[in-house]
Amino acid sequence: MPTACLALADGTIFHGEGFGATGTRVAELVFNTAMTGYQEIMTDPSYAGQVVTFTFPHVGNVGANPEDDEAAAPVAEGLVVKWRPTEPSNWRAAEGLSAWLARTGRIGVGGVDTRRLTRAIRQQGAPHACIAHDPQGRFDIEALVRRARLFRGLVGLDLARAVTCAQGYRWQEGKWAWPGGFAPLDAPRSRVVALDYGAKRNILRSLAHVGAEVTVLPATATAEEVLAHDPDGVFLSNGPGDPAATGAYAVPMIREVLDRTDLPVFGICLGHQMLALALGGRTVKMNHGHHGANHPVKDVETGRVEITSMNHGFTVDAQTLPPGVRETHVSLFDGSNCGLRVEDRPVFSVQYHPEASPGPQDSAYLFDRFAAAMAARQGRRGA
Repeated sequence: MPTACLALADGTIFHGEGFGATGTRVAELVFNTAMTGYQEIMTDPSYAGQVVTFTFPHVGNVGANPEDDEAAAPVAEGLVVKWRPTEPSNWRAAEGLSAWLARTGRIGVGGVDTRRLTRAIRQQGAPHACIAHDPQGRFDIEALVRRARLFRGLVGLDLARAVTCAQGYRWQEGKWAWPGGFAPLDAPRSRVVALDYGAKRNILRSLAHVGAEVTVLPATATAEEVLAHDPDGVFLSNGPGDPAATGAYAVPMIREVLDRTDLPVFGICLGHQMLALALGGRTVKMNHGHHGANHPVKDVETGRVEITSMNHGFTVDAQTLPPGVRETHVSLFDGSNCGLRVEDRPVFSVQYHPEASPGPQDSAYLFDRFAAAMAARQGRRGA
Protein backbone atom coordinates (compact mmCIF):
# COMPACT_ATOMS: atom_id res chain seq x y z
CA MET A 1 0.00 0.00 0.00
CA PRO A 2 1.45 3.41 -0.96
CA THR A 3 1.95 5.65 2.04
CA ALA A 4 3.08 8.75 0.13
CA CYS A 5 1.78 10.70 -2.83
CA LEU A 6 3.34 13.35 -5.05
CA ALA A 7 0.82 15.36 -7.09
CA LEU A 8 1.90 17.77 -9.82
CA ALA A 9 -0.17 20.76 -10.89
CA ASP A 10 -0.79 19.18 -14.31
CA GLY A 11 -2.52 16.22 -12.63
CA THR A 12 0.39 13.76 -12.84
CA ILE A 13 0.50 11.49 -9.77
CA PHE A 14 3.41 9.54 -8.29
CA HIS A 15 2.83 7.09 -5.45
CA GLY A 16 5.56 5.90 -3.13
CA GLU A 17 6.59 4.98 0.38
CA GLY A 18 6.59 7.80 2.90
CA PHE A 19 9.20 8.37 5.58
CA GLY A 20 10.12 11.20 7.88
CA ALA A 21 7.32 13.54 8.96
CA THR A 22 3.66 13.02 8.08
CA GLY A 23 1.32 15.59 6.55
CA THR A 24 1.35 17.59 3.31
CA ARG A 25 3.60 20.25 1.83
CA VAL A 26 3.22 22.45 -1.28
CA ALA A 27 6.26 23.77 -3.11
CA GLU A 28 8.15 24.08 -6.38
CA LEU A 29 9.68 20.75 -7.42
CA VAL A 30 13.31 20.63 -8.61
CA PHE A 31 15.86 17.89 -9.22
CA ASN A 32 19.44 17.75 -7.98
CA THR A 33 22.15 15.66 -9.67
CA ALA A 34 24.66 15.62 -6.79
CA MET A 35 25.91 12.19 -5.71
CA THR A 36 26.74 13.33 -2.17
CA GLY A 37 25.66 16.01 0.29
CA TYR A 38 21.93 15.40 0.68
CA GLN A 39 22.02 16.82 4.22
CA GLU A 40 23.82 19.97 3.08
CA ILE A 41 21.25 20.34 0.29
CA MET A 42 18.24 19.92 2.58
CA THR A 43 19.60 22.49 5.05
CA ASP A 44 20.69 25.00 2.38
CA PRO A 45 18.39 28.04 2.88
CA SER A 46 18.44 28.57 -0.90
CA TYR A 47 16.00 25.64 -1.16
CA ALA A 48 13.22 27.41 0.77
CA GLY A 49 9.91 26.85 -0.99
CA GLN A 50 11.15 23.78 -2.88
CA VAL A 51 10.95 19.99 -2.78
CA VAL A 52 14.12 18.27 -4.01
CA THR A 53 14.18 15.16 -6.21
CA PHE A 54 17.54 13.40 -6.01
CA THR A 55 18.61 11.72 -9.25
CA PHE A 56 21.26 9.66 -7.43
CA PRO A 57 19.57 6.62 -5.85
CA HIS A 58 21.75 6.13 -2.75
CA VAL A 59 20.33 8.84 -0.50
CA GLY A 60 20.43 8.37 3.25
CA ASN A 61 23.19 5.77 3.38
CA VAL A 62 25.46 7.92 5.59
CA GLY A 63 22.69 9.16 7.89
CA ALA A 64 22.73 12.66 9.34
CA ASN A 65 24.91 14.49 11.83
CA PRO A 66 24.93 18.03 13.30
CA GLU A 67 28.26 18.99 11.71
CA ASP A 68 26.91 18.75 8.16
CA ASP A 69 24.00 21.15 8.67
CA GLU A 70 24.18 24.36 6.66
CA ALA A 71 21.42 25.89 8.80
CA ALA A 72 19.82 25.08 12.15
CA ALA A 73 17.23 22.79 10.49
CA PRO A 74 16.19 21.61 7.02
CA VAL A 75 14.81 24.40 4.86
CA ALA A 76 13.69 22.46 1.78
CA GLU A 77 10.08 21.35 2.18
CA GLY A 78 10.80 17.70 1.45
CA LEU A 79 12.69 15.20 -0.70
CA VAL A 80 11.88 12.54 -3.27
CA VAL A 81 14.18 9.53 -3.83
CA LYS A 82 14.36 6.31 -5.81
CA TRP A 83 14.74 4.02 -2.82
CA ARG A 84 13.57 4.38 0.74
CA PRO A 85 16.64 5.07 2.95
CA THR A 86 18.14 2.11 4.76
CA GLU A 87 19.93 2.18 8.09
CA PRO A 88 23.03 4.42 7.86
CA SER A 89 26.53 3.03 7.67
CA ASN A 90 28.96 5.80 8.57
CA TRP A 91 31.04 6.56 11.65
CA ARG A 92 29.85 10.18 11.71
CA ALA A 93 26.12 9.36 11.62
CA ALA A 94 24.19 10.56 14.66
CA GLU A 95 20.81 9.33 13.35
CA GLY A 96 19.18 7.94 10.23
CA LEU A 97 17.78 10.16 7.49
CA SER A 98 14.19 9.09 8.22
CA ALA A 99 14.51 9.91 11.92
CA TRP A 100 16.20 13.22 11.11
CA LEU A 101 13.40 14.23 8.74
CA ALA A 102 10.73 13.19 11.24
CA ARG A 103 12.37 15.15 14.03
CA THR A 104 12.70 18.28 11.88
CA GLY A 105 9.26 18.11 10.29
CA ARG A 106 10.17 17.30 6.68
CA ILE A 107 8.50 14.75 4.41
CA GLY A 108 10.35 12.09 2.46
CA VAL A 109 8.94 10.08 -0.45
CA GLY A 110 10.72 6.91 -1.59
CA GLY A 111 10.05 4.30 -4.24
CA VAL A 112 9.49 6.87 -6.99
CA ASP A 113 10.66 6.55 -10.59
CA THR A 114 12.97 9.54 -10.31
CA ARG A 115 14.09 9.25 -13.94
CA ARG A 116 10.53 9.72 -15.13
CA LEU A 117 10.03 12.54 -12.65
CA THR A 118 13.25 14.28 -13.71
CA ARG A 119 12.21 14.08 -17.38
CA ALA A 120 8.89 15.69 -16.48
CA ILE A 121 10.69 18.55 -14.70
CA ARG A 122 13.03 19.09 -17.65
CA GLN A 123 10.20 19.08 -20.17
CA GLN A 124 7.68 21.31 -18.41
CA GLY A 125 9.92 23.35 -16.14
CA ALA A 126 10.03 23.17 -12.35
CA PRO A 127 6.39 22.27 -11.58
CA HIS A 128 4.30 23.18 -8.59
CA ALA A 129 3.72 20.10 -6.49
CA CYS A 130 2.07 18.80 -3.35
CA ILE A 131 3.64 15.94 -1.39
CA ALA A 132 1.78 13.97 1.23
CA HIS A 133 2.73 11.23 3.72
CA ASP A 134 0.05 9.23 5.51
CA PRO A 135 0.97 5.86 7.11
CA GLN A 136 -2.62 4.74 6.44
CA GLY A 137 -2.40 5.58 2.75
CA ARG A 138 -5.42 7.89 2.73
CA PHE A 139 -5.10 10.53 0.00
CA ASP A 140 -7.59 12.89 -1.59
CA ILE A 141 -5.95 13.06 -5.00
CA GLU A 142 -8.18 15.85 -6.32
CA ALA A 143 -7.46 17.98 -3.26
CA LEU A 144 -3.68 17.43 -3.59
CA VAL A 145 -3.72 18.44 -7.27
CA ARG A 146 -5.85 21.47 -6.43
CA ARG A 147 -3.37 22.56 -3.74
CA ALA A 148 -0.51 22.21 -6.23
CA ARG A 149 -2.38 24.35 -8.76
CA LEU A 150 -3.10 27.03 -6.17
CA PHE A 151 0.56 27.38 -5.18
CA ARG A 152 1.67 30.86 -6.25
CA GLY A 153 5.24 29.85 -7.15
CA LEU A 154 8.50 31.67 -6.48
CA VAL A 155 8.24 34.51 -9.01
CA GLY A 156 7.76 37.76 -7.12
CA LEU A 157 8.36 36.02 -3.78
CA ASP A 158 10.89 37.44 -1.32
CA LEU A 159 12.01 34.47 0.78
CA ALA A 160 15.20 36.02 2.12
CA ARG A 161 13.23 37.68 4.90
CA ALA A 162 11.99 34.26 6.00
CA VAL A 163 15.44 32.66 6.28
CA THR A 164 17.69 35.56 7.32
CA CYS A 165 18.97 35.96 10.87
CA ALA A 166 16.82 37.91 13.32
CA GLN A 167 19.78 40.00 14.47
CA GLY A 168 23.46 40.39 13.70
CA TYR A 169 26.09 38.04 15.09
CA ARG A 170 29.82 37.31 14.89
CA TRP A 171 31.15 34.22 13.08
CA GLN A 172 34.63 32.91 13.95
CA GLU A 173 34.59 29.21 12.99
CA GLY A 174 36.77 27.91 10.17
CA LYS A 175 36.60 24.83 7.95
CA TRP A 176 36.32 21.26 9.19
CA ALA A 177 39.50 19.18 9.21
CA TRP A 178 40.44 15.78 10.54
CA PRO A 179 40.84 15.09 13.41
CA GLY A 180 40.01 18.31 15.23
CA GLY A 181 36.74 19.27 13.53
CA PHE A 182 35.97 22.92 12.90
CA ALA A 183 38.99 25.16 13.44
CA PRO A 184 38.60 28.39 15.44
CA LEU A 185 39.58 31.63 13.72
CA ASP A 186 43.10 32.55 14.79
CA ALA A 187 44.51 36.08 14.39
CA PRO A 188 42.02 37.55 11.89
CA ARG A 189 43.53 39.69 9.15
CA SER A 190 40.38 41.44 7.95
CA ARG A 191 36.84 42.39 8.91
CA VAL A 192 33.97 41.33 6.65
CA VAL A 193 30.30 42.23 6.90
CA ALA A 194 28.20 39.44 5.40
CA LEU A 195 24.61 40.17 4.37
CA ASP A 196 22.55 37.12 5.24
CA TYR A 197 20.01 36.42 2.49
CA GLY A 198 20.08 32.75 3.56
CA ALA A 199 23.78 32.18 4.17
CA LYS A 200 25.19 28.66 4.29
CA ARG A 201 27.45 28.02 7.26
CA ASN A 202 30.25 26.73 5.06
CA ILE A 203 30.39 30.07 3.24
CA LEU A 204 31.02 31.78 6.55
CA ARG A 205 33.62 29.13 7.42
CA SER A 206 35.33 29.70 4.07
CA LEU A 207 35.55 33.42 4.78
CA ALA A 208 37.03 32.71 8.21
CA HIS A 209 39.44 30.24 6.59
CA VAL A 210 41.05 33.09 4.61
CA GLY A 211 41.45 35.19 7.75
CA ALA A 212 38.20 37.15 7.92
CA GLU A 213 36.42 38.04 11.12
CA VAL A 214 32.82 37.93 9.90
CA THR A 215 29.95 40.02 11.19
CA VAL A 216 26.66 38.67 9.82
CA LEU A 217 23.80 41.16 9.40
CA PRO A 218 20.15 40.57 8.46
CA ALA A 219 19.11 40.84 4.82
CA THR A 220 17.35 44.15 5.49
CA ALA A 221 20.45 45.90 6.90
CA THR A 222 21.04 49.42 5.58
CA ALA A 223 24.29 50.82 4.19
CA GLU A 224 24.70 52.84 7.38
CA GLU A 225 24.45 49.67 9.47
CA VAL A 226 26.94 47.87 7.22
CA LEU A 227 29.49 50.68 7.24
CA ALA A 228 29.14 51.23 10.99
CA HIS A 229 31.24 48.08 11.44
CA ASP A 230 34.12 49.65 9.46
CA PRO A 231 34.56 46.54 7.29
CA ASP A 232 37.45 45.75 4.97
CA GLY A 233 35.02 44.02 2.62
CA VAL A 234 31.33 43.28 2.10
CA PHE A 235 29.97 39.84 1.27
CA LEU A 236 26.55 39.14 -0.28
CA SER A 237 25.30 35.64 0.55
CA ASN A 238 23.26 33.00 -1.19
CA GLY A 239 19.53 32.75 -0.58
CA PRO A 240 16.11 31.71 -1.91
CA GLY A 241 13.26 33.31 -3.83
CA ASP A 242 12.97 35.86 -6.61
CA PRO A 243 16.00 38.19 -6.68
CA ALA A 244 13.88 41.06 -8.02
CA ALA A 245 11.67 40.85 -4.92
CA THR A 246 14.60 40.75 -2.49
CA GLY A 247 16.26 43.52 -4.49
CA ALA A 248 13.54 45.97 -3.46
CA TYR A 249 15.46 46.56 -0.22
CA ALA A 250 18.85 44.95 -0.89
CA VAL A 251 19.74 46.82 -4.09
CA PRO A 252 19.60 50.35 -2.60
CA MET A 253 21.95 49.25 0.19
CA ILE A 254 24.44 47.72 -2.25
CA ARG A 255 24.37 50.76 -4.52
CA GLU A 256 25.05 53.07 -1.59
CA VAL A 257 28.02 50.96 -0.47
CA LEU A 258 29.40 51.00 -4.03
CA ASP A 259 28.86 54.75 -4.39
CA ARG A 260 30.29 55.77 -1.02
CA THR A 261 33.27 53.43 -0.66
CA ASP A 262 36.00 51.56 -2.49
CA LEU A 263 35.36 48.39 -0.47
CA PRO A 264 35.85 44.97 -2.10
CA VAL A 265 32.47 43.30 -2.63
CA PHE A 266 31.99 39.57 -3.24
CA GLY A 267 28.67 37.85 -3.94
CA ILE A 268 27.56 34.22 -4.28
CA CYS A 269 24.31 32.84 -5.76
CA LEU A 270 21.51 35.25 -4.75
CA GLY A 271 24.27 37.68 -3.74
CA HIS A 272 25.52 37.52 -7.34
CA GLN A 273 22.05 38.37 -8.57
CA MET A 274 21.72 41.21 -6.04
CA LEU A 275 24.99 42.70 -7.23
CA ALA A 276 23.92 42.40 -10.88
CA LEU A 277 20.66 44.21 -10.12
CA ALA A 278 22.50 46.94 -8.21
CA LEU A 279 24.80 47.45 -11.20
CA GLY A 280 21.86 47.83 -13.60
CA GLY A 281 21.31 44.28 -14.86
CA ARG A 282 18.17 42.14 -14.77
CA THR A 283 17.31 38.60 -13.71
CA VAL A 284 14.97 36.04 -15.30
CA LYS A 285 13.30 32.80 -14.18
CA MET A 286 14.87 29.64 -15.60
CA ASN A 287 12.96 26.66 -16.97
CA HIS A 288 14.12 24.12 -14.41
CA GLY A 289 17.19 25.83 -12.93
CA HIS A 290 20.62 24.45 -12.11
CA HIS A 291 20.89 22.14 -9.11
CA GLY A 292 23.83 19.79 -8.62
CA ALA A 293 27.50 19.37 -7.77
CA ASN A 294 28.77 18.50 -11.24
CA HIS A 295 28.14 21.63 -13.31
CA PRO A 296 30.95 22.76 -15.64
CA VAL A 297 31.57 26.50 -15.73
CA LYS A 298 34.05 28.28 -17.98
CA ASP A 299 36.07 31.30 -16.89
CA VAL A 300 35.83 33.30 -20.12
CA GLU A 301 38.87 35.41 -19.22
CA THR A 302 41.27 32.50 -18.66
CA GLY A 303 39.61 29.62 -20.50
CA ARG A 304 39.77 27.52 -17.32
CA VAL A 305 36.87 25.13 -16.69
CA GLU A 306 35.67 24.54 -13.14
CA ILE A 307 33.35 21.80 -11.91
CA THR A 308 30.97 23.58 -9.59
CA SER A 309 28.11 23.18 -7.17
CA MET A 310 24.95 25.05 -8.18
CA ASN A 311 21.50 25.77 -6.85
CA HIS A 312 19.47 28.49 -8.53
CA GLY A 313 16.19 28.89 -10.38
CA PHE A 314 16.81 32.46 -11.54
CA THR A 315 19.73 33.77 -13.58
CA VAL A 316 21.32 37.07 -14.51
CA ASP A 317 20.58 38.15 -18.08
CA ALA A 318 24.12 38.90 -19.29
CA GLN A 319 22.75 41.00 -22.16
CA THR A 320 21.51 43.56 -19.64
CA LEU A 321 24.85 44.14 -17.88
CA PRO A 322 25.94 47.76 -18.44
CA PRO A 323 29.29 48.96 -19.86
CA GLY A 324 32.05 48.56 -17.29
CA VAL A 325 30.63 45.28 -15.99
CA ARG A 326 32.12 42.15 -17.53
CA GLU A 327 30.71 38.66 -17.70
CA THR A 328 33.44 36.42 -16.27
CA HIS A 329 31.93 32.93 -16.15
CA VAL A 330 29.37 31.00 -18.20
CA SER A 331 27.68 27.63 -17.81
CA LEU A 332 28.87 25.01 -20.28
CA PHE A 333 25.46 23.36 -20.01
CA ASP A 334 23.38 26.20 -21.45
CA GLY A 335 25.60 29.29 -21.75
CA SER A 336 23.82 31.15 -18.95
CA ASN A 337 25.67 33.73 -16.89
CA CYS A 338 27.68 32.44 -13.93
CA GLY A 339 29.86 35.39 -12.93
CA LEU A 340 30.64 39.07 -13.32
CA ARG A 341 33.11 41.72 -12.23
CA VAL A 342 33.30 45.49 -12.30
CA GLU A 343 36.21 46.79 -14.35
CA ASP A 344 38.96 48.48 -12.33
CA ARG A 345 37.30 47.68 -8.98
CA PRO A 346 37.49 44.65 -6.64
CA VAL A 347 33.78 43.99 -7.05
CA PHE A 348 32.84 40.54 -8.34
CA SER A 349 30.40 37.68 -7.91
CA VAL A 350 29.54 34.17 -9.09
CA GLN A 351 26.28 32.31 -9.52
CA TYR A 352 27.65 28.98 -8.28
CA HIS A 353 28.91 27.91 -4.84
CA PRO A 354 32.70 28.00 -4.38
CA GLU A 355 32.33 26.95 -0.73
CA ALA A 356 30.75 23.77 -2.19
CA SER A 357 30.17 21.71 0.92
CA PRO A 358 30.73 18.78 0.44
CA GLY A 359 32.44 19.50 -2.90
CA PRO A 360 33.83 20.08 -5.46
CA GLN A 361 36.56 22.53 -4.50
CA ASP A 362 37.61 23.88 -7.91
CA SER A 363 36.43 27.41 -7.14
CA ALA A 364 37.71 27.90 -3.59
CA TYR A 365 40.29 30.36 -5.00
CA LEU A 366 37.57 33.01 -5.11
CA PHE A 367 37.75 33.39 -1.33
CA ASP A 368 41.50 33.93 -1.65
CA ARG A 369 40.82 36.55 -4.34
CA PHE A 370 38.46 38.38 -1.98
CA ALA A 371 41.02 38.21 0.85
CA ALA A 372 43.75 39.53 -1.46
CA ALA A 373 41.55 42.46 -2.49
CA MET A 374 40.96 43.37 1.14
CA ALA A 375 44.68 43.09 1.92
CA ALA A 376 45.54 45.32 -1.04
CA ARG A 377 43.09 47.96 0.16
CA GLN A 378 44.51 47.78 3.66
CA GLY A 379 47.98 48.29 2.17
CA ARG A 380 46.89 51.37 0.24
CA ARG A 381 45.22 52.88 3.29
CA GLY A 382 48.28 52.20 5.43
CA ALA A 383 50.74 53.62 2.90
